[in-house]
Parts: sequence; C-alpha cells; structure tokens
Amino acid sequence: MENMEYNTTRNKLIISEYGRNVQKLVNLCMSIDDRDQRTKFAKVIVQIMGQMNPAVRESGDFRHKLWDHMHIISNFQLDVDSPYPPPTKKFLDTRPQPVAYGDNHIKYRMYGSNIARIIEKAINFEDGEEKDALVAAIANHLKKSYLAWNRESVDDEQIFQHLEVLSEGKLELKEDVRLSTTNEILARNKKKKTTTKPPPKMQKKGMRKRK
Repeated sequence: MENMEYNTTRNKLIISEYGRNVQKLVNLCMSIDDRDQRTKFAKVIVQIMGQMNPAVRESGDFRHKLWDHMHIISNFQLDVDSPYPPPTKKFLDTRPQPVAYGDNHIKYRMYGSNIARIIEKAINFEDGEEKDALVAAIANHLKKSYLAWNRESVDDEQIFQHLEVLSEGKLELKEDVRLSTTNEILARNKKKKTTTKPPPKMQKKGMRKRK
C-alpha cells in the first residue's frame, strides 16, 4: 500500500491558485540539468498555469504574470531563458509606499468637503451682485445640509457663524438677506421624496395590457 500524503506533511503551497501539481512540476523543472530542455519544460508549465487560472489571462500582460508566478513558485531558483526579466525576491518583499491621505480638514462634517471648494471660488469673486447672490446661495446650502444631518430647526445665526468660520471671515451676507425657513426646506425635501416615481414594473412575457 502506497504511503498517503497529508497536508500537514506536505510543503506549503507558495501560490495556492495553481495547486500542488504545478508546484511539483516547477520543482521537477528545476531538477533538469540541460538548460534548453529546462526552458522547454518551463514553457509547457506556463501554458498549464494559464489554463488553470483564466482570471490572469484577462489582463493584457498575462504571460508576463504567469512567468513571474512560476519564478515565485520556484522560490526564485528557476534558471531558464525567460522571455521576461525574472522578478527578484527583494522586489517581492518590498512594501508599497503608503498612500497619502488628503489633508483636507473638514471643520463641519455635515457640509462635506466640496463646500470648501465652492467657498474658495466665492472668495475670489469680484465684489458685486453676482458675489452677493453666490454667498446667499452658499448660506442656504449650508442650512439645507445642516437640516439633512439634523432634522431639528437651526438658527440662522448659527449658519452665519459657520459661514464665517469656513470662509475664514472672508465672506459676509448682506444685512437684508433672509435664508429659507426650516419649514420651507423640509417641505421641499419631502416633496422630492414623494414625487420620485418608482421604476415601472416589467410586463410579464405573454401577457397583454388591458385597455
């Protein structure tokens, strides 16, 4: 009776997607003395790997990836005439550079980050009616956003203070400007929800529409 192999006694799979048989083929390839024969056998292994892992073939450089994977499975010990430069263990172990997070500090999260860009644009506007209208629109947007985050009423003076903080004191509302009331904003939000029609149901195949 042949001795059975158990996972606990086998070598660890280096790339599990290709299975243990491919790993055995790579090990067998490394044992071939003749370089030309070893290279031919390596090409056959790459073909097998491509058939076993079709997901890799979806990328444009899939052949390069397959050869890289074979070198990795061999623990970078396979010496063949590869059509691509073989990867190095040092490159594989190199950690990618951490992605820098945006340093945009959102003072009031309920307003989001885009409002900062809008306020910056408004600051650069020339003084006049167009800028006054834009500042009033921004203030109304702040109030609308605040009420979407907190359904309770908000005092306009608080919105004015937030605008001053967000604009670093560079934007001011005219004294005669009046913001939309809380009831008006909530009523418009409610109307938008009720007027949004659900998508029409698909008619069952073979059924005629009644007149």
